[in-house]
Amino acid sequence: MTATRPASVFLMYHELQLAGRQLAQSDPGYTRYVLPVEEFEAQMRQIRDMGLAGVRVSDALKFSRPAVAITFDDGCETDLLSAAPVLLKLGFGATFYIVAGMVGKAGRLSSAQLRELQGLGFEIGCHSMTHPYLPDLDDGSLEREISGAKAVLEQILGSPVEHFSCPGGRYDSRALRVAKAAGFRSLATSVPRANTASTDRFSFGRVAITRSTPANDFEKLCRGQGLWKMRLNGMLRSSAMRLLGNTAYDRLRARLLKRSQSAE
Repeated sequence: MTATRPASVFLMYHELQLAGRQLAQSDPGYTRYVLPVEEFEAQMRQIRDMGLAGVRVSDALKFSRPAVAITFDDGCETDLLSAAPVLLKLGFGATFYIVAGMVGKAGRLSSAQLRELQGLGFEIGCHSMTHPYLPDLDDGSLEREISGAKAVLEQILGSPVEHFSCPGGRYDSRALRVAKAAGFRSLATSVPRANTASTDRFSFGRVAITRSTPANDFEKLCRGQGLWKMRLNGMLRSSAMRLLGNTAYDRLRARLLKRSQSAE
């Protein structure tokens, strides 16, 4: 009988909210991904209580045991100020995917803070140069957003940056080709699925955690249960994107989210 291969769910976080601190962005499409730091800490403790480890992407790739990869996108200052202390307290690792062109901007990590985060044992990945939708770019821009961003981060850190996550989860065969040629070891998408040793390393799934993620569903998500529902919603969104195009889709989404927020 063949043993079941350990699976790892990659959780995707963004900015954490601190009382009295202004967010890096305020539009509804962004704030729905912002969690209060207290909620984030409760979720990390829940992972620990489940008997799972919170790990970096590089460690998750070993697939030696069931684990949850903790990932953050964008490179907000709260990665260091809020997330890192919680993770260190629990002995967890994490990978922080940084938008290279935003380093040092308001609400974002500075070069020194980025090096400090790495010095604490966390892993730094790349989340492009300026956070565009990769399929919309010409070949030259695609190189800058992937290969160029990698070079900028490596110059700041003085060490290799090996993992890439796609802005908005959107990518195509050209983006994959450029990421591989640039020397990345993996590429993370926004497709909600668990990953195993047989998963294509340039098509890793991740589960986005939002303000609307129910606390009683969080444990199931960490165990890779019920993700088919999220994938179905994702397929519907992808169909709408293809039909409308990225720009029109984002405008419609922003209007709907603003309307929903006003109704609360």
